Amino acid sequence: MALVVRAPWGAMRALLTGHEVLTALRLSLECATAATAVSIVLGVPLAWVLARVRLPGIGLLRAAVTLPLVLPPVVGGLALLLALGRNGIVGQYLDRWLGVTLPFTTPGVVIAEAFVAMPFLVVTVEGALRSADRGLEEAAATLGASRITIFRRVTLPLILPSLLAGAVLCWARALGEFGATLTFAGNYPGTTQTMPLAVYNAIQTDPQAAIALSLVLLTVAVVILVALRERWLRGGLGSGGAV
Repeated sequence: MALVVRAPWGAMRALLTGHEVLTALRLSLECATAATAVSIVLGVPLAWVLARVRLPGIGLLRAAVTLPLVLPPVVGGLALLLALGRNGIVGQYLDRWLGVTLPFTTPGVVIAEAFVAMPFLVVTVEGALRSADRGLEEAAATLGASRITIFRRVTLPLILPSLLAGAVLCWARALGEFGATLTFAGNYPGTTQTMPLAVYNAIQTDPQAAIALSLVLLTVAVVILVALRERWLRGGLGSGGAV
């Protein structure tokens, strides 16, 4: 409410159409979308393992996957820097063998956002897999369908609403990521400066622009949460859409 009351409505269009703002917005949308795609590719198999596999150590794997939900983002960014930096545990080999440097680059922003946002997708899809009707999968197996066919033709349609909901939550979280991005990717306009980082800069130089940018992020978050809440209230929880 404070943001709405203090917003410079008369200058809103001029503030939101500046070159730096548009660049930060474009970068935010691109990186959040890429981070969501990475999260889907890695998160859906992880969710399936957590929901269906019964082996020692699954509890530890679940804790590791969901750790970013409670880990301070700055700590996550520091961990990524120590792992993937030029002198990092893995990053030194990426730099030495492949010439790939991830920190303080746009791909670094995607990695930081995926690290923080992917648990939202994993938790949502895992809940859907746990509550899905296993009888349909067993019936398909008795008819001779392969595991890949069963997943593609039976399991995926069952969890698709929850997968979409998890992807939207993941995208929204990636769009608003700040701490891990700042620590791992830096704050370089046009390269790593996303909307939250632009807000951080604007607070010190142009508070009115900071309010305008904050309202954009606030609007996106509210719209997404209201839309998903309506879906859950219409029966998403009962049909395997639990988070």
